[in-house]
Amino acid sequence: MEITVAIIGFGRMGRSYLQAFNADSHYRVTHIYDPSPECRELAQRMAPHAHIDDQEEDALLAPDVQAVCLCALADVRFRQIQTALAAGKHVITEKPLSDSIELEWELVSMAEEAQQRGLFTTVNMYLLNSWYHHEMRRIVDSGELGELAIMRICHMTPGLAPGEGHEAEGPSFHDCGMHYVGLARFLAQSEYQTWHAQALRMWSWKDPWWLQVHGTMQNGVVFDITQGFVYGQMSKDQTHNSYVELIGTQGFCHMTHDFKTAVIHLHGVNVTEHIEHPHGGKNVDVLLRQMAESIITGHRHPDMPHFRDSAIASEMAWKMLDDARTHEMPAIGTLDELERIRERRRNLKDGYGLLPRNNKNV
Repeated sequence: MEITVAIIGFGRMGRSYLQAFNADSHYRVTHIYDPSPECRELAQRMAPHAHIDDQEEDALLAPDVQAVCLCALADVRFRQIQTALAAGKHVITEKPLSDSIELEWELVSMAEEAQQRGLFTTVNMYLLNSWYHHEMRRIVDSGELGELAIMRICHMTPGLAPGEGHEAEGPSFHDCGMHYVGLARFLAQSEYQTWHAQALRMWSWKDPWWLQVHGTMQNGVVFDITQGFVYGQMSKDQTHNSYVELIGTQGFCHMTHDFKTAVIHLHGVNVTEHIEHPHGGKNVDVLLRQMAESIITGHRHPDMPHFRDSAIASEMAWKMLDDARTHEMPAIGTLDELERIRERRRNLKDGYGLLPRNNKNV
C-alpha cells in the first residue's frame, strides 16, 4: 500500500520529513506547500515529481492526498488540523498542537473523534520514540533499579536564541522543554502532582530562557528537569549537556548522548551494563513507520504518540512557566549580548538549532 502525503511548511522540519518519506517505501509525497517563494523553489528541486503549491488549501484538500504532515508554526496548526480532519486526512504534526492550550484540547477531542472514523493522528513527541528512553523504561520494569524513586533530566544547548522566530511556540521551556515534561511522565508512568520552578531571563530577554523545575508525580516519584538554550552561545567550540538519570531504591541508570551516539550506563541489582547505539535524531523515521502500520492495518500502533500526550506536556510546561513567574526571575546579561549571539548564529554553518537557509546549497 502506498500512502500519499502533503507536506505543509518546508522549513527545517519539512525538509527532514521529505527525506524520511522518500526513504520509506510506504509513502509518496505528492504535494508541498510553503508561503515562501524561496522555499517553494527549493521544494521543487528536492521533490521534482510533487506539486509545489502556493495556496495552502490546494495541498491540504487535494483529493489524491491521504495524509498531511504539518511543519509550519503553532499559530496556524489549529486551522490546518481542523481542515485536514474534516477532509478525511490522516495527520502528522509537529508540536505543540496550537498556540493556546484551549485550542490544543479542542484538537485532542477532534482527533479522538476522528479515530472513531478510521483517521489516525500523531504528533512528533520524538523523545517518546527514542530507543534509549524505551530501554530505560524496560530497565525500570525489569526491577533492576528496585522501585523507581528519582528522575533527573537535563537538556542545555546553545540552541535557538530568543527572537529567532518561534514566538508562537512560547519560551524555551515550552518550545523545547515540553518534550522533557512529556518524557518524565512517560518514564514515571504517572501524572504530575506538585511542582516548583525557578527561571532566569537570560540576556534580559522578556521571557525566561532557562528554567529548572522539581516536584512529585502522583505515584510518589520525584523529578527535576533543567532546560535552557543558554549553554555557551558565544563559546569558541560549542557543546551541550544532555542526560537522563533514573535512581531507584536499589540501583540506577544514566543516559547521555552527543546527538550522534546515545549511551546508557546501568548499575542494577544483578546487571552492570554499558548500552550504546546511534542516537537516532528526531526519530521521524520511527514516527512514519508507526503511522504507516496504523493506516495499513487499521489499528493504532501502541507506541505512536497521541495528541493527548502533547496537550498534557504543553499544559504542564505552561503551568511550570507560570509558577516560575510567581518567584523572583532575575535578568542577567544584556540585549546587546543577545544581538551579538543572533548575528553569530546567522553566520554559523554548523551549530545547534540553526534556522534553515533557503539557498541552492541546502
